[in-house]
Amino acid sequence: MGLVEKTFRNGEVIIKEGDSGKSFFLIEEGSAFVYAGSGKEDQVKLAVLEAGEFFGEMSILEAYPRSATIVAKGNVTAVEIPGDEMNAFFEEHPEMIIELIRHLVNRVQAMETDYNESKVLLEQLRASDSAKKNQSLFSKIKKHIDMYQSNKNKMNEPSEESRRKAFEGFKDDGTGKLKEYRKGMIVHKEGAVDNCMYILHSGRICFYTGYRTRDENKTGEIEAVTFFGEMGMLAEEPRSATAVAEADKTVVEFICPEDLETVFRSCPAKIEMILRQLSYRLRRLNIDFLSTCKEITEIYNRK
Repeated sequence: MGLVEKTFRNGEVIIKEGDSGKSFFLIEEGSAFVYAGSGKEDQVKLAVLEAGEFFGEMSILEAYPRSATIVAKGNVTAVEIPGDEMNAFFEEHPEMIIELIRHLVNRVQAMETDYNESKVLLEQLRASDSAKKNQSLFSKIKKHIDMYQSNKNKMNEPSEESRRKAFEGFKDDGTGKLKEYRKGMIVHKEGAVDNCMYILHSGRICFYTGYRTRDENKTGEIEAVTFFGEMGMLAEEPRSATAVAEADKTVVEFICPEDLETVFRSCPAKIEMILRQLSYRLRRLNIDFLSTCKEITEIYNRK
C-alpha cells in the first residue's frame, strides 16, 4: 500500500484551496490551521486540526476541489493516503473506519451549529434598524460577512447526480441485518435515542414530526437505495422525526458502530456510501450556510 508519512515545517502549506485532491491525510503528531481564502486580505481561520484528525477526505469522496488550505502549526507529521487506496487502508486499519465516520459526523454537527446561528442572526438583522451601532450584534455580523467574502467562490451545488449514480451501482451482499416492514409500521420514533443507522433497500419511508398527533407534519420522504439516521449512530442525538414505512415490503438494514468492520469486510461499498452520504450532507450544509452569510452581508451593507 502506498501510504507515505510526511513531515511539514511550521507555516508550510500541506494542501491548497482550489487544488484537485488525489489523497487525504491523517495527522499523527502536531496540529494544523484550516483557512478559507488563504493568502488573501479577507482570509479566515476556520479551525485547528489536532493529532488523530483527518483532512482532505471530501475531495476524495466527491471528486471536488480542495475547499480550504491546511497550514502546519509547528512541526506536523501526517500520513498521506491515496484516494484509490482508501479500502486498502481500512483493511489494514479497520478501527479507522469509525474514526473517519466520527470525524465527518463532528464536522456536520459543527456546521449545523454555525448554520443555525446564522439563521438566528439573519432574523435579528432583518428586525434591527441600528445594526451598525449595536456592537454585540456587529461582531457577529462581521464574522459572517468575513466568512462569506472568503468563501463566496465556493457556492457550487454538490453533485447530487454523481451521488445518485453511485447509489444506483450499490448492491447489497445479503449479509446485513435486514427487517421487512408493512405499510404504516414505524422504523424509529421521534425523540428515541439509539446508536444505529439504516439503509433503505426497497420501498419508501416518510418522516413526520408529531406523528399521529394534532400537530403531525410530514418533513420528507426517501426511496431506495438511501442511507438515513447516520447522525444518531455516533452523535447519540434524539431522533428528530418518526420514520414510517409508506409501502409494503419496505426492507431496511440496521448498522451499529460495532458492525462497521464486519460490514466493510463483507461489502466495502456500504462504507464508501456512508462516507459519501456524510460528505454530501456536509457540503449541502456549507452551501446553505454561505447562502445565509451572503444575505446577512447584503442586508448589512444596505442599512
